[in-house]
Amino acid sequence: MASSKIDTTNIGLVLSGGGIRGMAHIGLLKAMQERDIKANYVAGSSVGALVGALYANGNSIEDMLGFFRETPLFKYDFFAINKPGFIDTERYFKLFKGYFPENSFESLEKQLFVVATDLLKGDEKVFSEGELIRPLLASAALPPVFSPVEINKVLYSDGGVMNNFPKEYVDDKADFIIGSNVSIAGEVNKKAIRNSILLAGRVTGLMIYASSHRKLLECDVHIEPKELEGIGVLDKKGIEKAFAIGYAHGSKALDEEMVT
Repeated sequence: MASSKIDTTNIGLVLSGGGIRGMAHIGLLKAMQERDIKANYVAGSSVGALVGALYANGNSIEDMLGFFRETPLFKYDFFAINKPGFIDTERYFKLFKGYFPENSFESLEKQLFVVATDLLKGDEKVFSEGELIRPLLASAALPPVFSPVEINKVLYSDGGVMNNFPKEYVDDKADFIIGSNVSIAGEVNKKAIRNSILLAGRVTGLMIYASSHRKLLECDVHIEPKELEGIGVLDKKGIEKAFAIGYAHGSKALDEEMVT
């Protein structure tokens, strides 16, 4: 494999939310691994937080993909009872414990920043120390599908609501930043906004995309694969395709940086 010309000891990695499309993050990590590029600091929201945690934990590429292949999105005995949301997010705790047995940020090999949304204050919250699993569950709890997660009497939900691309948390630590945004909001036809619910979803998607895209362009190397638009956010059938897309775009972006 080619050796890296990215000469730095302080690399930051920022991974956006975006559901199953986040498997493209793992493709980027494979491209980094093949070029011996290692991040020291990782920041992520939603699926970006999950992928970032697995990476910071030292899991292999196959282990990361296995995590998402094995995690059931909709399971009948996971339905929420007396909780907002259709699925009880905390029912995933045991599965996460299998991957993060020590359940702490301090046990990770790299410094990790996980962003979640404080539903009570209406603000973002970054977790970087102490208990790991509940902040991860909270960051990935996409409303209204997954119920909020209670941490210290506060309800937290999807980090992407307030900050889908949390680059700020590595800015003052890293001197070279790699970013991956998989929350794509490309052109749609009129049928895609034919009712109030679809219209609200479209507007929200555009707002999240605009904020993420602006910060993404500030990264030294970045990917934002448009081909991901065809993959549903919760469509597990898209895992392999999203991974392949991320790998192709990541390899190209890194190779271009290495020859400049």
